[in-house]
Amino acid sequence: MELRQVRAFMAVVDEGHVGRAAQRLHVTQPTLSRQVAALERAVGVPLFDRSGRALSLTPAGEVFAAGARDLVRRADDVVSGARRAHRGELGVLRIGFVQSATFEALPRMVRDFRAAWPSVRVEVTAMTTLVQVAALADDALDVGLLRPPVVGPELELRTLSRDPLLVALPGGHRLAERERVALADLATESFVLYGRESGPAVHDTIVGFCREAGFSPRIVQEAVDVQTIVALVAGGLGVSLLISPVPGAGGSVVFRPLVEELPPWEMALAWSRRNRSPVLTRLLETVPVDVVP
Repeated sequence: MELRQVRAFMAVVDEGHVGRAAQRLHVTQPTLSRQVAALERAVGVPLFDRSGRALSLTPAGEVFAAGARDLVRRADDVVSGARRAHRGELGVLRIGFVQSATFEALPRMVRDFRAAWPSVRVEVTAMTTLVQVAALADDALDVGLLRPPVVGPELELRTLSRDPLLVALPGGHRLAERERVALADLATESFVLYGRESGPAVHDTIVGFCREAGFSPRIVQEAVDVQTIVALVAGGLGVSLLISPVPGAGGSVVFRPLVEELPPWEMALAWSRRNRSPVLTRLLETVPVDVVP
């Protein structure tokens, strides 16, 4: 049994006349009659009663017609779905993201993409930059929101923002009244910082900035995410240096820019050039090329 035979049968059922059905399908009447006859041979029973002047369905034909209509509809849906998937309008987009992307970059990107392609399912997973690089290489992710520098010869990067370093101070701290804070003013403070194992580049760079200012930070606690760091600063455990944007803390933590003009951190979109996913192509069309200030 072939789908074209089922379509021919349904055309005759809908039109009630072989000639009109043939015109609708743009085939000759003998061709259509042969297709219907071949379908009846495949099914093994007559589907049309040809004994009278008017063409009518047999009881078996009525049962077959009820299922055949749904079969044709589902076949059309399958074909349409395949074509939409080829165009990147259906499918799954797998996104990895660093915690600092949750405040601006991730919600903005997902919102814009979902508005453009609402039928694509979006899966998001929090990952460090190092884990994202490995996942992109293994095709476990389509795209990542991460902090360069990264090592991966097959990775493509698109910078989304350049974010400065901020000082996080407990509410009521002696430096909280200042508009800007110098790194040297933090020399005697206890620090809560990103853990080195989860992001050695960020950790080492921040420690390097402090050493350039004349001191080594006294790190009393490390954490893997910015929310935990902010909570510990709010609890008075120490101060911190955080990449903006940062979560709100309701006044229990005060954020201040630095006096020093330090190099900002990039937030980048990363993907493997081996990835040929049409959904990824649609995302790259959605995300602005220009750097967000």
